[in-house]
Amino acid sequence: MLFLIGTVAILLMLDWRLFLVGVAVMPLSLWALVHYRRRLEGRIQLLRECSADIGNFLIETIQGVKLIVTSNAQEREVDRFRAKNDAFIDALMRMRWLGYMSGGLPGLLISAGTAVVFLYGGSQVINGAITLGTLVTFMAYQMRLPAPVQGLMGLYTNLATARVSLRRVHEILDAEVEIVEAPDAVALTEVAGSIRFDDVSFAFDRGPVLDDVSFHVPAGSTLAVVGPSGAGKSTIVDLLLRHLDPDAGAISLDGHDLRGLSLADLRRHVVVVEQEPFVFHATIAENVRYGRPEASDDEVAAAARSAGLDSFIEQLPEGFDTEVGERGMAVSAGERQRIAVARAFLADPAVLLLDEATASLDPVSEQQVIAGYEAIMQGRTTILISHRLDMARQADRVIVLDDARIVEQGAPSQLWDAGGAFPRLFVGAAQ
Repeated sequence: MLFLIGTVAILLMLDWRLFLVGVAVMPLSLWALVHYRRRLEGRIQLLRECSADIGNFLIETIQGVKLIVTSNAQEREVDRFRAKNDAFIDALMRMRWLGYMSGGLPGLLISAGTAVVFLYGGSQVINGAITLGTLVTFMAYQMRLPAPVQGLMGLYTNLATARVSLRRVHEILDAEVEIVEAPDAVALTEVAGSIRFDDVSFAFDRGPVLDDVSFHVPAGSTLAVVGPSGAGKSTIVDLLLRHLDPDAGAISLDGHDLRGLSLADLRRHVVVVEQEPFVFHATIAENVRYGRPEASDDEVAAAARSAGLDSFIEQLPEGFDTEVGERGMAVSAGERQRIAVARAFLADPAVLLLDEATASLDPVSEQQVIAGYEAIMQGRTTILISHRLDMARQADRVIVLDDARIVEQGAPSQLWDAGGAFPRLFVGAAQ
């Protein structure tokens, strides 16, 4: 900017008429810059999308490489990659072309102004209006003018590129937070574990998931939630942890509406073990004590023993210091699930949510987990979501969900003897 201002000042001092001739093409240059800049943003947006598409494709195919190989789909995936890569290169070349037109063309027009100054200034020298020295000096400074102008135009193009990237970032940063803690949130110091659903309804875009659902889980009791896939069982877990809020009705813990509780306290006292638990690329001990980093080694070992993990750990040369690998790929699915169960036991919650927590376990390991649950979670509220009859029979009470509603509820033995929806879910297990 300083270089440009100084050059313009000297050109005006030397001959203002020559200066006006030289900048006569400036409006046309600015028009070309603005015109192509509008189209450039669209091309940059397309380029970013094509680049992200390739990245997603590579991550997905690397994760699914076994399926690709066993399905003889290597050539098909290569063709898919080639098509995505060609689309990326095409978008890149179009963006580069518009980038040149929005920066190079205005600069070219400015350079053309130098030629006009040379012709007009030469005629002025011939006519005696200016001296040859003035023209030479003017031309020397005129040659310095395009560089800062083109630099500013290039900066304008770079800002257009950055604007597209920032817009994509702000789409995430400006996303509305769906779950917000109340300003006067109640802190929970002690939790008995009494849970109540009062006329709770929740729906996704595809339709209702829970419709006017009501039930009560007394503190220290065990409730099994069963039903066909898609009946809304896992949604109950998300609602209890306030990953979601109900569209209608209320959910309370010890008589307190969840929406009025401190989120940190709620999630400290209510812990879930998911069907496909996440484990970090860290040691077994670090994964188990993730919820309670201050836990002692003895507490970690006790939690692992209660989850049926001790015999597996004893076979490892490094024991608890064994790393589970990225996404836990160094251990089996069942072992990852037992690590998650041990992590939940160590957290010592008032309410334990088991969302198909034994789905990947063999019968022996499942019985170990159930035995550990009975020993450690005695007197604590537990909600079991399971497709296994043995797990459902461990509960004090069962509710059967179907088509977003509770169709049956009662003691497991009573529901089984009644021959209704509950035994029909487990007809295969009964056989």
